[in-house]
Amino acid sequence: MTQHPFIPLTAIDCTIPALFIDRNTPLDVLHANAVARMLAATQLMETLSSRELQQADSVDLKHLATAAALLLRDGCDVLNVLGWRLQPA
Repeated sequence: MTQHPFIPLTAIDCTIPALFIDRNTPLDVLHANAVARMLAATQLMETLSSRELQQADSVDLKHLATAAALLLRDGCDVLNVLGWRLQPA
């Protein structure tokens, strides 16, 4: 059985995925993409944690949490591919 060269991102559960990770991408590029998403989610959460949220709109908070979750899930998906690639053959 051959492996497909593209792995779908898992943040959005749908029957026809539209965004994929190329399993043949160089390791440094996979790492850079995972780091970028993790850093963006971290910065978003740090911004939220430094604010008084008593007056925050619940819809806005949900949107921000959804954005952070999407970034983190994408980053985890890329890290999983990176981990698979680093396993001995």
